Amino acid sequence: MQVILREDVEHLGDVGDIVTVRPGYARNFLLPRGLAVLANERQVRRVEHEQRVIESRLAKLRAGAEAQAKQVNQIHLTIEKAAGENLKLFGSVTTMELEALLRAQGHEVSRRQIQLKDNIKTLGSHKVAVKLHRDVQATITVEVVPAPGSFVATEAADKADADDEYEAYEA
Repeated sequence: MQVILREDVEHLGDVGDIVTVRPGYARNFLLPRGLAVLANERQVRRVEHEQRVIESRLAKLRAGAEAQAKQVNQIHLTIEKAAGENLKLFGSVTTMELEALLRAQGHEVSRRQIQLKDNIKTLGSHKVAVKLHRDVQATITVEVVPAPGSFVATEAADKADADDEYEAYEA
């Protein structure tokens, strides 16, 4: 029995595929759940039309995502976080924080679009991928700096003060 898939079915096919399955599988599983419809001429024409409409919609979305990617690639975020020894943060920078910073700059990016394997846990510059579309990905630069009053910032200030005192003794 031939059916047209209305949704992706694992190990069977993708949306719009015409597949041959056993009648019992189609009758008892695919058709009642709305995962497929019988493959007749009318349904084939309807699915082809829907695919053309979906393709044109996806092309528009992709063009918009590519334009947004050009803007997002130029973004440089700076985050102040309390840090300790060895440049490690107390806590981490998460996708929620990055989303809030991007929204503050006027960019509509969901935290689910931010592709962060693990939360950022060290000071320095980090490249973070942002998936804007299935085929379009942008990259933002996130600079994590020590917050005023954190261990690293006070240590750097103490070292600078010690250097100033040393220069005063030399003079």
